[in-house]
Amino acid sequence: MARKKKQNDEVKQIVYAPVLPQLITDTIEKNYMPYTMSVIVSRAIPEIDGFKPAHRKILYTMYTMGLLKGARTKSANIVGAVMKLHPHGDQSIYETMVRLTRGNETLLHPFVDSKGSFGKQYSSDMKFAAPRYTEAKLDSFCAELFEGIDKNAVDMVDNYDGTLKEPQLLPTTFPNILVTPNSGIAVGMASDICSFNLAEICDGTIALLKKPNTTVEQIMDIIKAPDFPGGGQILYDEEQMRQIYETGDGSFKIRSRYSYDASANCIDILQIPYSTTIEQILNKISALVKEGKLKEVVDFRDEIDRDGFKLTLDLRKGTDPDKLMQKLFRITPLESSFKCNFNIIIDAEPRQLGVIEILSEWIDFRKACLTRELKFDLGKKNDKLHLLLGLGKILLDIDKAIRIIRKTEKEEDVIPNLCEGFSIDEIQANYIAEIKLRNLNREYIINRISEIEDLKAEIAEIEAILKDEYKLKALIAKQLTDIKKKYGQPRKSQIVHLDTVEEYVEEDTVENYPCKIVLSREGYFKKITYKSLQGNDEQRFKEGDSLRQIFDAENKDTVLFFTDKAQLYRASLSDFENTKASVIGDFLPVELKMDPGEKPIYMTVQSQFREGYNYVFVFENGKGVRVPEKAYETSSVRRKLKGVFSAASPIVAVFSEQEKNPFEIMLVSSEDRAIIIKTSLIPIKSTKSSIGVQLMTLKKNNKLTNALADFESVYENTKGYRKLKLPATGVLLSEKDISKQQMSIDDL
Repeated sequence: MARKKKQNDEVKQIVYAPVLPQLITDTIEKNYMPYTMSVIVSRAIPEIDGFKPAHRKILYTMYTMGLLKGARTKSANIVGAVMKLHPHGDQSIYETMVRLTRGNETLLHPFVDSKGSFGKQYSSDMKFAAPRYTEAKLDSFCAELFEGIDKNAVDMVDNYDGTLKEPQLLPTTFPNILVTPNSGIAVGMASDICSFNLAEICDGTIALLKKPNTTVEQIMDIIKAPDFPGGGQILYDEEQMRQIYETGDGSFKIRSRYSYDASANCIDILQIPYSTTIEQILNKISALVKEGKLKEVVDFRDEIDRDGFKLTLDLRKGTDPDKLMQKLFRITPLESSFKCNFNIIIDAEPRQLGVIEILSEWIDFRKACLTRELKFDLGKKNDKLHLLLGLGKILLDIDKAIRIIRKTEKEEDVIPNLCEGFSIDEIQANYIAEIKLRNLNREYIINRISEIEDLKAEIAEIEAILKDEYKLKALIAKQLTDIKKKYGQPRKSQIVHLDTVEEYVEEDTVENYPCKIVLSREGYFKKITYKSLQGNDEQRFKEGDSLRQIFDAENKDTVLFFTDKAQLYRASLSDFENTKASVIGDFLPVELKMDPGEKPIYMTVQSQFREGYNYVFVFENGKGVRVPEKAYETSSVRRKLKGVFSAASPIVAVFSEQEKNPFEIMLVSSEDRAIIIKTSLIPIKSTKSSIGVQLMTLKKNNKLTNALADFESVYENTKGYRKLKLPATGVLLSEKDISKQQMSIDDL
């Protein structure tokens, strides 16, 4: 009875024991953070060798199985062996291995030579066969992954149960981190690394080895853009790509590549973006056809066969294939984005790095691997030299060596007696004592010690490399050059500059109506409907800003903007929102993604470049030129043109003229002198970059400050300023006109 009461008291004490409060930050730090770091460091984010732990364990296991040079074996055998290093289930191991195979077509340079059905990266329905049916071995390319691994190039660590050793990293002889695409989601962190062309990466790394302060622009000239195994077209935007190269963060678009078969009136899509699948594309096209939004397509089908990828679209008669593809790029996954997030584990710490930073980290990693490998070779060669030097000493008296061994009564005294007899150490004596009796002859010993001079030369060479960082870098560069020659391939992804890409505009859905367009001197733009102008047509501008141009247009019109950086931007008025006269408007440098500090100086409504029409350019140095509109015509509709006029002198003004109807313009200089000339006096040059001829003679340190076509509304008496020949000397402005000129300059 007393024992039962005691037990009840103990139970009560346990149940009602007070709970000690604990800070949630302490709970997270002790319980959640170890899990988080394990996922980040040991599972989802690749390291500087370009592999996640699962990839590394699979490849190293295949290497230890002798599959680099041997015949293929069943995938099931490989999976079973990998579980000794990676106990995460056979299915997950096999799925990871599938991605590394040549058959799956995920990698530009596959690591696994495969036989059997391994599915396809571009299809979610084409499944891989079971591991008991497929076979695999390491591709010969993997020799570059394991170079020096048996020479202490990297640290070896225990596996999960301490029964085996595995490499902490693989000593890759090229920057695999930027050649193999990688994607992973950790806890609060993700990594998306696109693949680059191996030959370009090797060249870029060599450039960085030779010149560590290589700029991003120089690297971008060598490593052109990402490259994908499925090809496609990379829509190249220089600013976006520079951001990716500098920070490791950003995105770019990839388009499908296609061909048109006129005889069958069908489009064959031959390459699709890396980030999509054929099923996603087919499902989207099917939905659009059912909704009646894709009437141009009569039929579509998957025609993938042994020759490769193909998706065929049968077209309705009269369909323009290029316009249809522009439409499909916009509304289907035939065009998609790749989001870059270059998160990499460096020294057990996740870091987001740009391309140059990644290559620099890899160079440091490779230098460390190669140094360890060279030190290993140096140790082996020194050991061998030491033995041969001892062997050389007995060449002087072979009979003495035999006599010492024969006369020694105890076995344990053989080594000490040899050491004493030939003044050699115990290691050399052991080596000599182990030589077979038949080899204790002059010829054998001479042949062996003939290697001494070669060994000394090899040792000296290794020591020189280890002492000189430039020689170490040169050795890395030579290895990269050899890899490029042996494994380099032409680019698979085509680079298409964004300003050459024609964007699809669904004209039927764009409403057309008259409007007024306004451009301010600071670059603000307004599109105003006439209804909005009723009763309130006073234009509002930012403080210090004023009107540059205002005229009538229609919503479907195309508007061109010339800028002070000799660039031309094209936009559809329908892309701009309607606004009111009382607002400041849209800031064009932001809306059109202009370069830093760039401003629009002239706008015109124009859908096509016409014959017999010219642009008139007037520059600060007093020169001017007329360039035909036709000089700006391109094979495709570009949103941006560079070098549209000479950059030799700052631009003062731009005008449009019809050759049959020349008009007068007034030029005003900084010394308050002016001339009026007809545009027909200015010569026409077919080259856009032409600086033209001198229009107005200027004294030293003077320049043109203004050029006007509507000068009569500004200046009162203009009769004395007209000139008939070029170049012309300016006439001093009247006092009234000078004051007006000063006011107009202040307004600029």
